[in-house]
Amino acid sequence: MSIEERLEALEKEIQRLKDIEEIKNLKGQYFRCLDGKFWDELETTLSPNIVTSYSDGKLVFHGPKEVTDYFKKTMPKEEISMHMGHTPEITIDSDTTATGKWYLEDKLIFTEGSKYAGAGVNGGAFYTDKYEKVDGKWYILETGYLRVYEEHFFRDPKINITMNMHKTK
Repeated sequence: MSIEERLEALEKEIQRLKDIEEIKNLKGQYFRCLDGKFWDELETTLSPNIVTSYSDGKLVFHGPKEVTDYFKKTMPKEEISMHMGHTPEITIDSDTTATGKWYLEDKLIFTEGSKYAGAGVNGGAFYTDKYEKVDGKWYILETGYLRVYEEHFFRDPKINITMNMHKTK
């Protein structure tokens, strides 16, 4: 293998690693925006051609606006959420496409003012994503998850939530 060929192979490997890191950051931004209820910023992580398959395929949406409209409606400020993506497995399929698998751990707490006040949800799921790179930027093209488990519970009313970034008072 010539020096030029080795250099070209090294440049391709560096680009592959950079792409993997950019996709990890993209999914981190997605989770942060979801929990922070930063709907406009969340839309910037999604391809214009996004298709979802949430809740074992029961919730299918097309396009960034349809996705965020659903979240706006179902995740009001009275719901505290925490979505944590772990152990990413990212495969670069081409210069402009990639796939990923993530382990999700999620927690939901419904606070005062919610019709579910005092309730909570803990869960785990496996996310499967497809990504596309457009003009040098990665976007989520397809995303969805299959639940590993989900538990519902009621909090002891004596437990006081002392901090909630969404509380307006």
